[in-house]
Amino acid sequence: MRFEPLGIEGAFRVESAPVCDERGSFARTFCARELAQRGLDARVSQVSVSVNRVRGTLRGMHYAARRVGEAKLVRCTHGRIYDVILDLRADSATARRWVAEELSRENGRALYIPPGVAHGFLTLDDDAEVLYQMTTPHDPAAARGVRYDDPLFGIRWPACPAVISARDESYADFAG
Repeated sequence: MRFEPLGIEGAFRVESAPVCDERGSFARTFCARELAQRGLDARVSQVSVSVNRVRGTLRGMHYAARRVGEAKLVRCTHGRIYDVILDLRADSATARRWVAEELSRENGRALYIPPGVAHGFLTLDDDAEVLYQMTTPHDPAAARGVRYDDPLFGIRWPACPAVISARDESYADFAG
């Protein structure tokens, strides 16, 4: 596995190193030891999948209240997504900075998202599937979000969302 730091403190692009032969390929997509060697939380308390039927579906920008301390490892297992992470930690050197990556089954990339960093994505294909490995179980009482189009952050999305939940659309401007 290869870990490339992103422009947000504690966030990484994680790439597998597939071994290919006449059968196809084999790659490690998670290694607790390699995450821990980089000081990253390697616990997996919950694994979830998001299936998105329509291209242009936007989910985000979501994060967990600070007391939860949820880190995520996110990858796209079918289709393609434009994945965005946004640093909401007031004490971070990269506070209010965002980074985007295209994730797909073909490129095999994943993002390690540290606690306090919001996450969201826009599907670039129909039937995009996203796999989440989380360090803590989902706690609905700790679920938070910021608007995907909050002018404070200036996130540049590749297209306008075609589908977005009422909850995601209703988030107020960031006040923190």
